[in-house]
Amino acid sequence: MTVETVKDSHLQAVASLEKLCFHEPWSASALQLLLTEQATGAVCLEDGAVVAYGGMLWAPDEGQITNIAVLPDARRHGYGSAVLRELLNRAKERNCAQISLEVRESNVAAIALYERFGFAVAGRRKHFYRQPSEDALVMICRLNEE
Repeated sequence: MTVETVKDSHLQAVASLEKLCFHEPWSASALQLLLTEQATGAVCLEDGAVVAYGGMLWAPDEGQITNIAVLPDARRHGYGSAVLRELLNRAKERNCAQISLEVRESNVAAIALYERFGFAVAGRRKHFYRQPSEDALVMICRLNEE
């Protein structure tokens, strides 16, 4: 397993992963944002193939994770953890104070992953998700606290 920065050559595979994992996937053209200074992306590769990815937008002193996705057959093998760890490390390098994200309240596996990395529920967004309609939990990880 290797983790590296998302490159243009990864975008089609990441877009395919989005389609497999999300009801409202980002397109390859929308994922171009991860190649800019306003964002960052990490891919986890196994034998050169993308098995997981994550994206994060930057604000002056914080980050917002947009998505973390793992191929369905590759889940529970540490790929999501590897991507999340990489995104958190990049945020620390930028001296971010905190990272936030939204997660479907029914996504128990993702919530458990985020909690293992220090995220805590800070709020709820009613009917944030569509197809099906569901609330999002807002989770925050404060990076500057010991």
